[in-house]
Amino acid sequence: MIKDSYMLTATEALGTIASGRLSSVELVTSCLARINETDGAIKAWAFLDPNAALAQAAECDRLRKAGLPTGALHGIPVGLKDIIDTAKMPTQRGTPIFEGRQTAHVARIVEHLREAGAVIMGKTVTTELAFVHANETRNPLNLDHSPGGSSSGSAAAVAAQHVPLAIGTQTNGSVIRPASFCGTFGFKPTRGVISRSGILQTSVSLDQVGCFGRSLADVALLTDVIGGYDQHDTASFARPRPNMSAGAAADAPVTPNLAWFNLPFNDRLSGDARDGMEAVLGILGPQVERMEAADSLSELVAVQACIHEYEIAQHQAEVFETNWDQISERLKLVITRARKISKTHYEDAMAVKVSAEAFFANFLMDYDAIIAPSAAGEAPKFGNGTGDPIFCTLWTLAGLPCVSLPLLVGETGLPIGVQLIGPAEKDYRLLRTARWLQTYLAQEAE
Repeated sequence: MIKDSYMLTATEALGTIASGRLSSVELVTSCLARINETDGAIKAWAFLDPNAALAQAAECDRLRKAGLPTGALHGIPVGLKDIIDTAKMPTQRGTPIFEGRQTAHVARIVEHLREAGAVIMGKTVTTELAFVHANETRNPLNLDHSPGGSSSGSAAAVAAQHVPLAIGTQTNGSVIRPASFCGTFGFKPTRGVISRSGILQTSVSLDQVGCFGRSLADVALLTDVIGGYDQHDTASFARPRPNMSAGAAADAPVTPNLAWFNLPFNDRLSGDARDGMEAVLGILGPQVERMEAADSLSELVAVQACIHEYEIAQHQAEVFETNWDQISERLKLVITRARKISKTHYEDAMAVKVSAEAFFANFLMDYDAIIAPSAAGEAPKFGNGTGDPIFCTLWTLAGLPCVSLPLLVGETGLPIGVQLIGPAEKDYRLLRTARWLQTYLAQEAE
């Protein structure tokens, strides 16, 4: 048995389990002890069934000892955002409206996880209906601060070493921003790589699934496992997916070309985030081309808001109409505003979204990635919201793959992520570039 095995990354744990030096039951037991020790203060979990988790782990160990086939995540604990339907576990969506909600079916990604041998530990806390109103989760690195949202519990659970891997979703900045605030790796692949069937729909045009882990290899591995074509998801594409793990392990054949946009909203960066990004850009020097952004790029923020708000008001209309008294005042304001958006205005915004996708496809023909902040700065104090998502908005709107690397530290000691954004469906290249950036900056720091 390995002491404190909860500290292992998923990749490390896989190798240790395969060698016979660690069992899945031992790993899950270690993770459960860690959760029991720390989650009273962090509140990352909306639902946890230790006996069910241990039963899954025991079955993984039985299969391995019997010499039967094992999957890519065999025996590895994973947390799921509480908007992902999972039979035998409630999916309560961060609101009392769905308290105790149980489904007979599971989300498509849960089927993939089970096939890969993952141990589904439980459901992680999300904001109310995965939108604007924060829930009770605290930042494990400083309990006085927010972990971000809406994938609050998933980011916190990985950062607190409750589980090596967790799944979240992003409609604006809900994977990349919490990853930045909690100091984890966060990866949102190209829209359409991962199925959304069985996941709460807030925006059919914008909702995307992403991953949290403690290494680049870990988020790549999890994405490979849960990716795949789904005929029931309109965004899913019937083409081979990029090999994420291969990309995260590959060396860049040449020095990558990076782009930095001077956007009008860059003035929202905190001083330490701005200084940190400038330091990174300074080290990279001529490998980054700095350019003034066209006004139309900053206008995409309003386009994203229009689509997001219009669609959640449409998709969840019955929920809002029949449970208005159980909705937070903050969400009521958004939905009241959303109901005033005309269909023409929405359709115009959708047309701009298509134009943005075409713009970035053309622009990224000349660059390996765009470099940007993952968030505006350190995590805000708890009670002051879940942070500004604006540094994720453009890329999420266009469905581009994004990765947050925990490279910077703010003035109070909390992490700040550096984000790389790549061309659609070239996630392999983005992860390869991310690996290069990590290595290059580490070498320059020596």
